[in-house]
Amino acid sequence: MYHLSFISMKKTIFAGLLLMATAQSANAQKVVLHMAGNQKFECNVSQLDSITFEDDGFIVIDEHEWVDLGLPSGTLWATCNVGANSPEEYGDYFAWGETEPKYNYNYWSNYTYCNGTNKMTKYCTDSFWGYDGFTDTLTELLPEDDAATVNWGSSWQMPSVEQFQELINNSYTTTKWTTQNGKNGRLITSKSNNNSIFLPAAGSRVETRTNDGCGCYWSRSLYTGSCTHADYLYFSSGDYIRLDITQRFIGHTVRPVRIKTR
Repeated sequence: MYHLSFISMKKTIFAGLLLMATAQSANAQKVVLHMAGNQKFECNVSQLDSITFEDDGFIVIDEHEWVDLGLPSGTLWATCNVGANSPEEYGDYFAWGETEPKYNYNYWSNYTYCNGTNKMTKYCTDSFWGYDGFTDTLTELLPEDDAATVNWGSSWQMPSVEQFQELINNSYTTTKWTTQNGKNGRLITSKSNNNSIFLPAAGSRVETRTNDGCGCYWSRSLYTGSCTHADYLYFSSGDYIRLDITQRFIGHTVRPVRIKTR
C-alpha cells in the first residue's frame, strides 16, 4: 500500500527529529505532533521507545488522507471532501470553477464566469453560450479554478468524468447506500483490494438552501453540449448512481483525487 520511497523519507525525517530531540534534551523535553484540525499530541522524550508505521489502508500526505482502490488508472481518492475533517462531514460547496464557498448561490447573478446572465466568459466552446460570442478551447478546469487544487495544493485536483466513470464501474468497485456515523451516503469498495471510500449525501446548494439526501459531486469537466453546464456524479438511496450534468452556478461538494506516482 505504501510507496517505499515515501515511508523511507518519513522514517528518515522522524529519526532525525528523534536524534535532535535526544541530543537537545536539556532544552526540549517533549515531542509534539501537530494533527489536522488544529489538534496536537505530545509526550515526553523519555517516554518514547520506538515509532512504527502501520498500514490501515489510508495514506496521509500534506495533511490529507487518500485511499488506493486498485483502479486501472492509478487514481487515488481522498477520504474527505474539501472543507471536511472526516469522511462523513459534508465540507464546503462550490459553484463549478469557483474556489471559495459562498453564502448565496444566487443563480447566474453572482457566478464568477458570466456577466450576470447565462452567457459565459470562460470555459465556453460554443459562441451561442458565450458573452458577446466569446469562446475558448477550455473543457477542463485550469488549476487556478480547481477547488481541490487551490484549497489542498498542486498534488490534488477535482475528478474528471473518466475518473468518476472508473470509480463507479462495477468491474472495479461495488457501491452501497449506507449510514456512517449518522450520515447517509454511498460506500464504494474496491473489488481488487477491498479498500473503500465513503461519499456523504451532502446534496447541493441553490441560493441559500441546502438540498441534501442525495450526493452531488462536481467533476472538473465541462459539458460541451451546453457550456452553461458541467458534469457531476449524482447518487441517491438504493442503487441509484450515475454521471449527470447541471448548471455551473449550483453549489456542489468536491472529493479530490491524485495520481499515483511510481
